Amino acid sequence: MGALVTLELPDDSPILALPWIITFGPLDDDEEWEPVVCGPYERPHALALAESVVADEELMAVVEPLLPRVSAEEIRAEIAAAQIAAEAEDEAADLDDTSIYGDYEDLGAEEVIGESVQAPAQAGQAPDPTEVRAGIARIAAMLTRPSA
Repeated sequence: MGALVTLELPDDSPILALPWIITFGPLDDDEEWEPVVCGPYERPHALALAESVVADEELMAVVEPLLPRVSAEEIRAEIAAAQIAAEAEDEAADLDDTSIYGDYEDLGAEEVIGESVQAPAQAGQAPDPTEVRAGIARIAAMLTRPSA
């Protein structure tokens, strides 16, 4: 069995409505191959597809939102925000009084520090391809709609 990682978001987060991608990669650090990126999908479809694939394979699947940015300035702003967030995390880690190898409980396959794995309603069952295609059509319509 592989691992599925996604963002932990509140139920009312606008990010949930964005298109989502799945990045499949090796679970073991000893394996070396280029990750496979699939999508975009609606989030429930991405989670169900990822879970279906990693259920029988020793893979890691990362399900994350696709941020449709249409200008270099918007992309630079996202990069800057990510860099600021990473710096803040580094500073917080430096202030932590525990040792680098602190006392951590054994995390199960369904837990990852800072992120959570969310199973779709029908765990292990991939959505019907027709349903996925309909989701992709909704995403395409959303991406081509002018922003307000």
